[in-house]
Amino acid sequence: MHVTLQQPTGARLVTATGQEIAIPATLRYTSADPLAVHIDFPRHVTVDGEATTWTFARVLLGDGLRAPAGIGTVRVRPAGQDLTYVEFHSPQGTAVLRFTTADLYRFLARTWTVIAPGEETVGAELDHGLVALFGGRV
Repeated sequence: MHVTLQQPTGARLVTATGQEIAIPATLRYTSADPLAVHIDFPRHVTVDGEATTWTFARVLLGDGLRAPAGIGTVRVRPAGQDLTYVEFHSPQGTAVLRFTTADLYRFLARTWTVIAPGEETVGAELDHGLVALFGGRV
């Protein structure tokens, strides 16, 4: 049986003019996808009016709490000891969100109680798929 953790949290959307708008978000982790974390946003805060989820590596979140991390669509960087910025890059633009570092760390620590860092497995299905992809026998 898989375990799912959810932690509602607040974030601040930083606009291009430097204003900050409070928005709700939910941090989510599931043992069914042990390498990833998810940030869910309700429909009323998205441009298209649909609930949106951003998924990225759990290790990226942990690394970004200590130093700037990420080179792709998600980047995480600390801003002093108390705040952390998470940037989401898409063809439509970039969203910069500011979180309280303690909230992110508390969530990350909870995920480690479900599956410790380095103990993640990707599952037999993926192993078989990779073997088949690279021409091996399953």
